Amino acid sequence: MSQEKMTALGFYKPGSKTAAPNFEAVEIDRPKATGRNLLIEVRAISVNPTDLRTRDAKSQDDPSLTIVGRDASGVVLEVGEDCSLFKVGDEVFYAGTSNIPGSLSEVQLVDERIVGKKPKRIGFSEAAALPLTSLTASEALFDRLGVSREAADNKEKVILIVGAAGGVGSIATQIAKLAGLTVVGTASRKESREWALDHGADHVINHHEAFEPQLAELGIRGMHYIFCLTNVDDHMESMATNILPQGKICSILPAQKPLHPQLFLKSVTFVYELMYTRSVFQTEDMASQHLILMQLANWVDSGKIRSTMTKKLSPLSPLTLTEAYENLLTGKTIGKIVVEGPIKNKN
Repeated sequence: MSQEKMTALGFYKPGSKTAAPNFEAVEIDRPKATGRNLLIEVRAISVNPTDLRTRDAKSQDDPSLTIVGRDASGVVLEVGEDCSLFKVGDEVFYAGTSNIPGSLSEVQLVDERIVGKKPKRIGFSEAAALPLTSLTASEALFDRLGVSREAADNKEKVILIVGAAGGVGSIATQIAKLAGLTVVGTASRKESREWALDHGADHVINHHEAFEPQLAELGIRGMHYIFCLTNVDDHMESMATNILPQGKICSILPAQKPLHPQLFLKSVTFVYELMYTRSVFQTEDMASQHLILMQLANWVDSGKIRSTMTKKLSPLSPLTLTEAYENLLTGKTIGKIVVEGPIKNKN
């Protein structure tokens, strides 16, 4: 491959929503780092439901190549003239954003303000499992829900994490425990229940059953915070019943139905978290994502946070990506699926 070209793994047609994207290896122009952008050699990626949502939103008559992929880890090859946070050779991890070509390519341009230095304690694959979920969890807990970062402040406070065994839930549980909260997670299968408990949940209840009687058995009278990581409409009534007056609820998916009237009666704060907001809108505090990832790396290196990688595939190829996304489409994945590079042009 010449220095002017690179290989990317993308698709031209959206295809079926019940199958993995129809990936193919395509030779495209290789970008150069300018401004605050880093050019990063991609060493590993992890797959996310947001990649499939990007595919599902693609028009059938859109002829362009779509390159998805958010989470990645790799090595800095070039730095733009305005960069100050990194140098060539730095090992990094990041979640990218939704309005740039994704990480399923040999190299990727990413703004340094949304990149962190990779934890030293773990490899590229384990690191690639962390950025998107960790940014989502940190922003939801501390920015949206307003949880104190001081554990002493949260000694008597309880959070319910709906979907605690998934990618975001696995890391949110660990961070919430670091913040001193009592964590109640939800999971419906034996293996997902065990995963949530192993990652720090104090209690686990079944999200396919009413929350109130299960919480009553635990002696818990209500939640100060609820972090919903699945379809919020499915759990609206249970959340409204069990949130304490003046409590706070955060969802990562939009509600399609009206909010429950009890949220008004209880003066409940209902907020959304979308990790891409800061980068897409270039907000003044965009660099906070760099700081979150740097803090995360410190937590990993000090043994306070574990990678949530549960499956590693290799190499980065159309066939391997198909397997990864088909696993994701089952809706039963625990933790994160990672695909390790380098890119292979064929199956």
